[in-house]
Amino acid sequence: MAKKPAKTAVDNRHYDVVLAPHITEKSTLLSEHNAVVFKVANDATKPEIKAAVEALFNVTVTGVNTMITKGKTKRWKGEAYKRTDAKKAVVTLAEGQSIDITTGI
Repeated sequence: MAKKPAKTAVDNRHYDVVLAPHITEKSTLLSEHNAVVFKVANDATKPEIKAAVEALFNVTVTGVNTMITKGKTKRWKGEAYKRTDAKKAVVTLAEGQSIDITTGI
């Protein structure tokens, strides 16, 4: 029988899925409703995001909503370039739970 992959490989992927907290006025208002906004990897799926947040912060996630913001086309010294696309995830937590994003992981 083949051995199952080590759990450390999955844990490393969790750090690759959740990149950083997304701190804006709107995301701060969402924290009143047990929601936290994260920048996530462009190829991350909702189940991966849920598993990563639950593993990294020891909380229970009730819902994940994702959105992709398309990069804007800009000009610099007459040359056109395009900013990279970014994916954000709004993670809703169970009642009574919270994440302090200022402390880090």
